[in-house]
Amino acid sequence: MAQVIGLHVNPDGGVPKHPVDSLHVSLEDGIVGDRQNDLKHHGGPQRALCLMLWEVMQELQHAGHPIYPGSTGENVLIKGFDIAQLNVGSIMSIGQKVIIEITSDAPPCKTIRDSFLEGRFKALSHVVEPQKTRWYARIISEGEIILNDVVKTINESEQAGNQ
Repeated sequence: MAQVIGLHVNPDGGVPKHPVDSLHVSLEDGIVGDRQNDLKHHGGPQRALCLMLWEVMQELQHAGHPIYPGSTGENVLIKGFDIAQLNVGSIMSIGQKVIIEITSDAPPCKTIRDSFLEGRFKALSHVVEPQKTRWYARIISEGEIILNDVVKTINESEQAGNQ
């Protein structure tokens, strides 16, 4: 069973994002209380939430990178999710109410270089190594995300019944 093991925001913008116990996810504001410094590349309706899999972070840590939860700007850290299930268009439920749709990979940029040996931030690039990435998502259904919430993929017919 996949679950949320980390939630992160930075009200001042940028990275690292700091741990919190819950996130309010809004259709209008994305992650309430989180700010992005570069609105050309981050935030907005199609990039309202950034998520990452714990398994990807662990793999990078085992390779010696000093990455840690929140250091690359992810809002939601998930453990136990099948990496092959995450693709653009994947629809996921998080907890009781939140539904998101993956809209794109989150290309790495130099602002996260401190999370990588010798600043090699492209170690987290979907282009360099597919699936080893963070993902952007749009909000379909708003609500609260709390630590240990269950995360599931849902198909479009299930999603239509939840709205």
